[in-house]
Amino acid sequence: MEIFVFILIAFVIIFILAYRNSAGTNVYKYVSKQVGNVYDKYAPYSFKEVREKVKELGQEYTKKQYTLQVIIFAVAAAVISYLYFYNLLLSVVYAVVAVITIPYLTYLRCKRIYSEFIFEQVQVYTTNTIMEFATTQSFIKALEGVYESGVLEDPVRSDVKTMIDLAYENGTIEQSIQFMNQKYDYFIVKNMHQLFLQITNEGSKNSSDALENMSLDIDMLVENVYRDRLDRAQFHKKFLQFGVILYLMVMLVQFLLGVESYIKLLDNGLVQLLLHAIIIINTYFLLSGEKYYNENVGAE
Repeated sequence: MEIFVFILIAFVIIFILAYRNSAGTNVYKYVSKQVGNVYDKYAPYSFKEVREKVKELGQEYTKKQYTLQVIIFAVAAAVISYLYFYNLLLSVVYAVVAVITIPYLTYLRCKRIYSEFIFEQVQVYTTNTIMEFATTQSFIKALEGVYESGVLEDPVRSDVKTMIDLAYENGTIEQSIQFMNQKYDYFIVKNMHQLFLQITNEGSKNSSDALENMSLDIDMLVENVYRDRLDRAQFHKKFLQFGVILYLMVMLVQFLLGVESYIKLLDNGLVQLLLHAIIIINTYFLLSGEKYYNENVGAE
């Protein structure tokens, strides 16, 4: 009988690993279409500043929402772990561990919101700079027009002001462009700057067509990014649902063996070790999925 139980529990572990690896492959393929990790691009900004911006955007959780999150995590972890081990002490331990993960999830969520905000600001910056340039035919005048219009928010607005100051200080736009390209490593930013640099240095009798094509490219990119966000949000919801279901696969073992027989088998240390492995493995993949969903927002 014990050999049968070991095989059954091992099957559950293999199933979880196989499912997660398969789902993870799809996640990697999906994420690989995006440019990269936006968090790495904006490492100079501390998490404190990021969270303040999230609060400013009105997307920070309230105390009531955080309290509800703590209760849900603690109760869910306690119930699931009790179904595995029928041990109140272990249930308390798992409940505490589940609550401890909340700050990490908050950190990931704030990074995602901030990264999405930065991309929106970059889109506003590029679009409005092109529009201003079409009127002024001067990159610096275009930057001043965008800065004074009030359409940008910090930190992008402050960085545009730095670009303007660098241009007047050095008498050229090269340093300004280099500064902005390093701060915002997007194709749309680099391509726009390259076009303006070319027009400024080499001149162009008719740059309207190139500017119009770039505007269309930006609009298309923005549309694709927002569509990807919706698709990723739907995939994320299904990902979490399947994760919770996999936690409950221990109920299948109990259904096949009977609860009383299952409880007797818990006296075996190897059985308990396998059950802990199931919880740890599934939790690891859930947290990994959360990390990819929140950090790899895909700017381009």
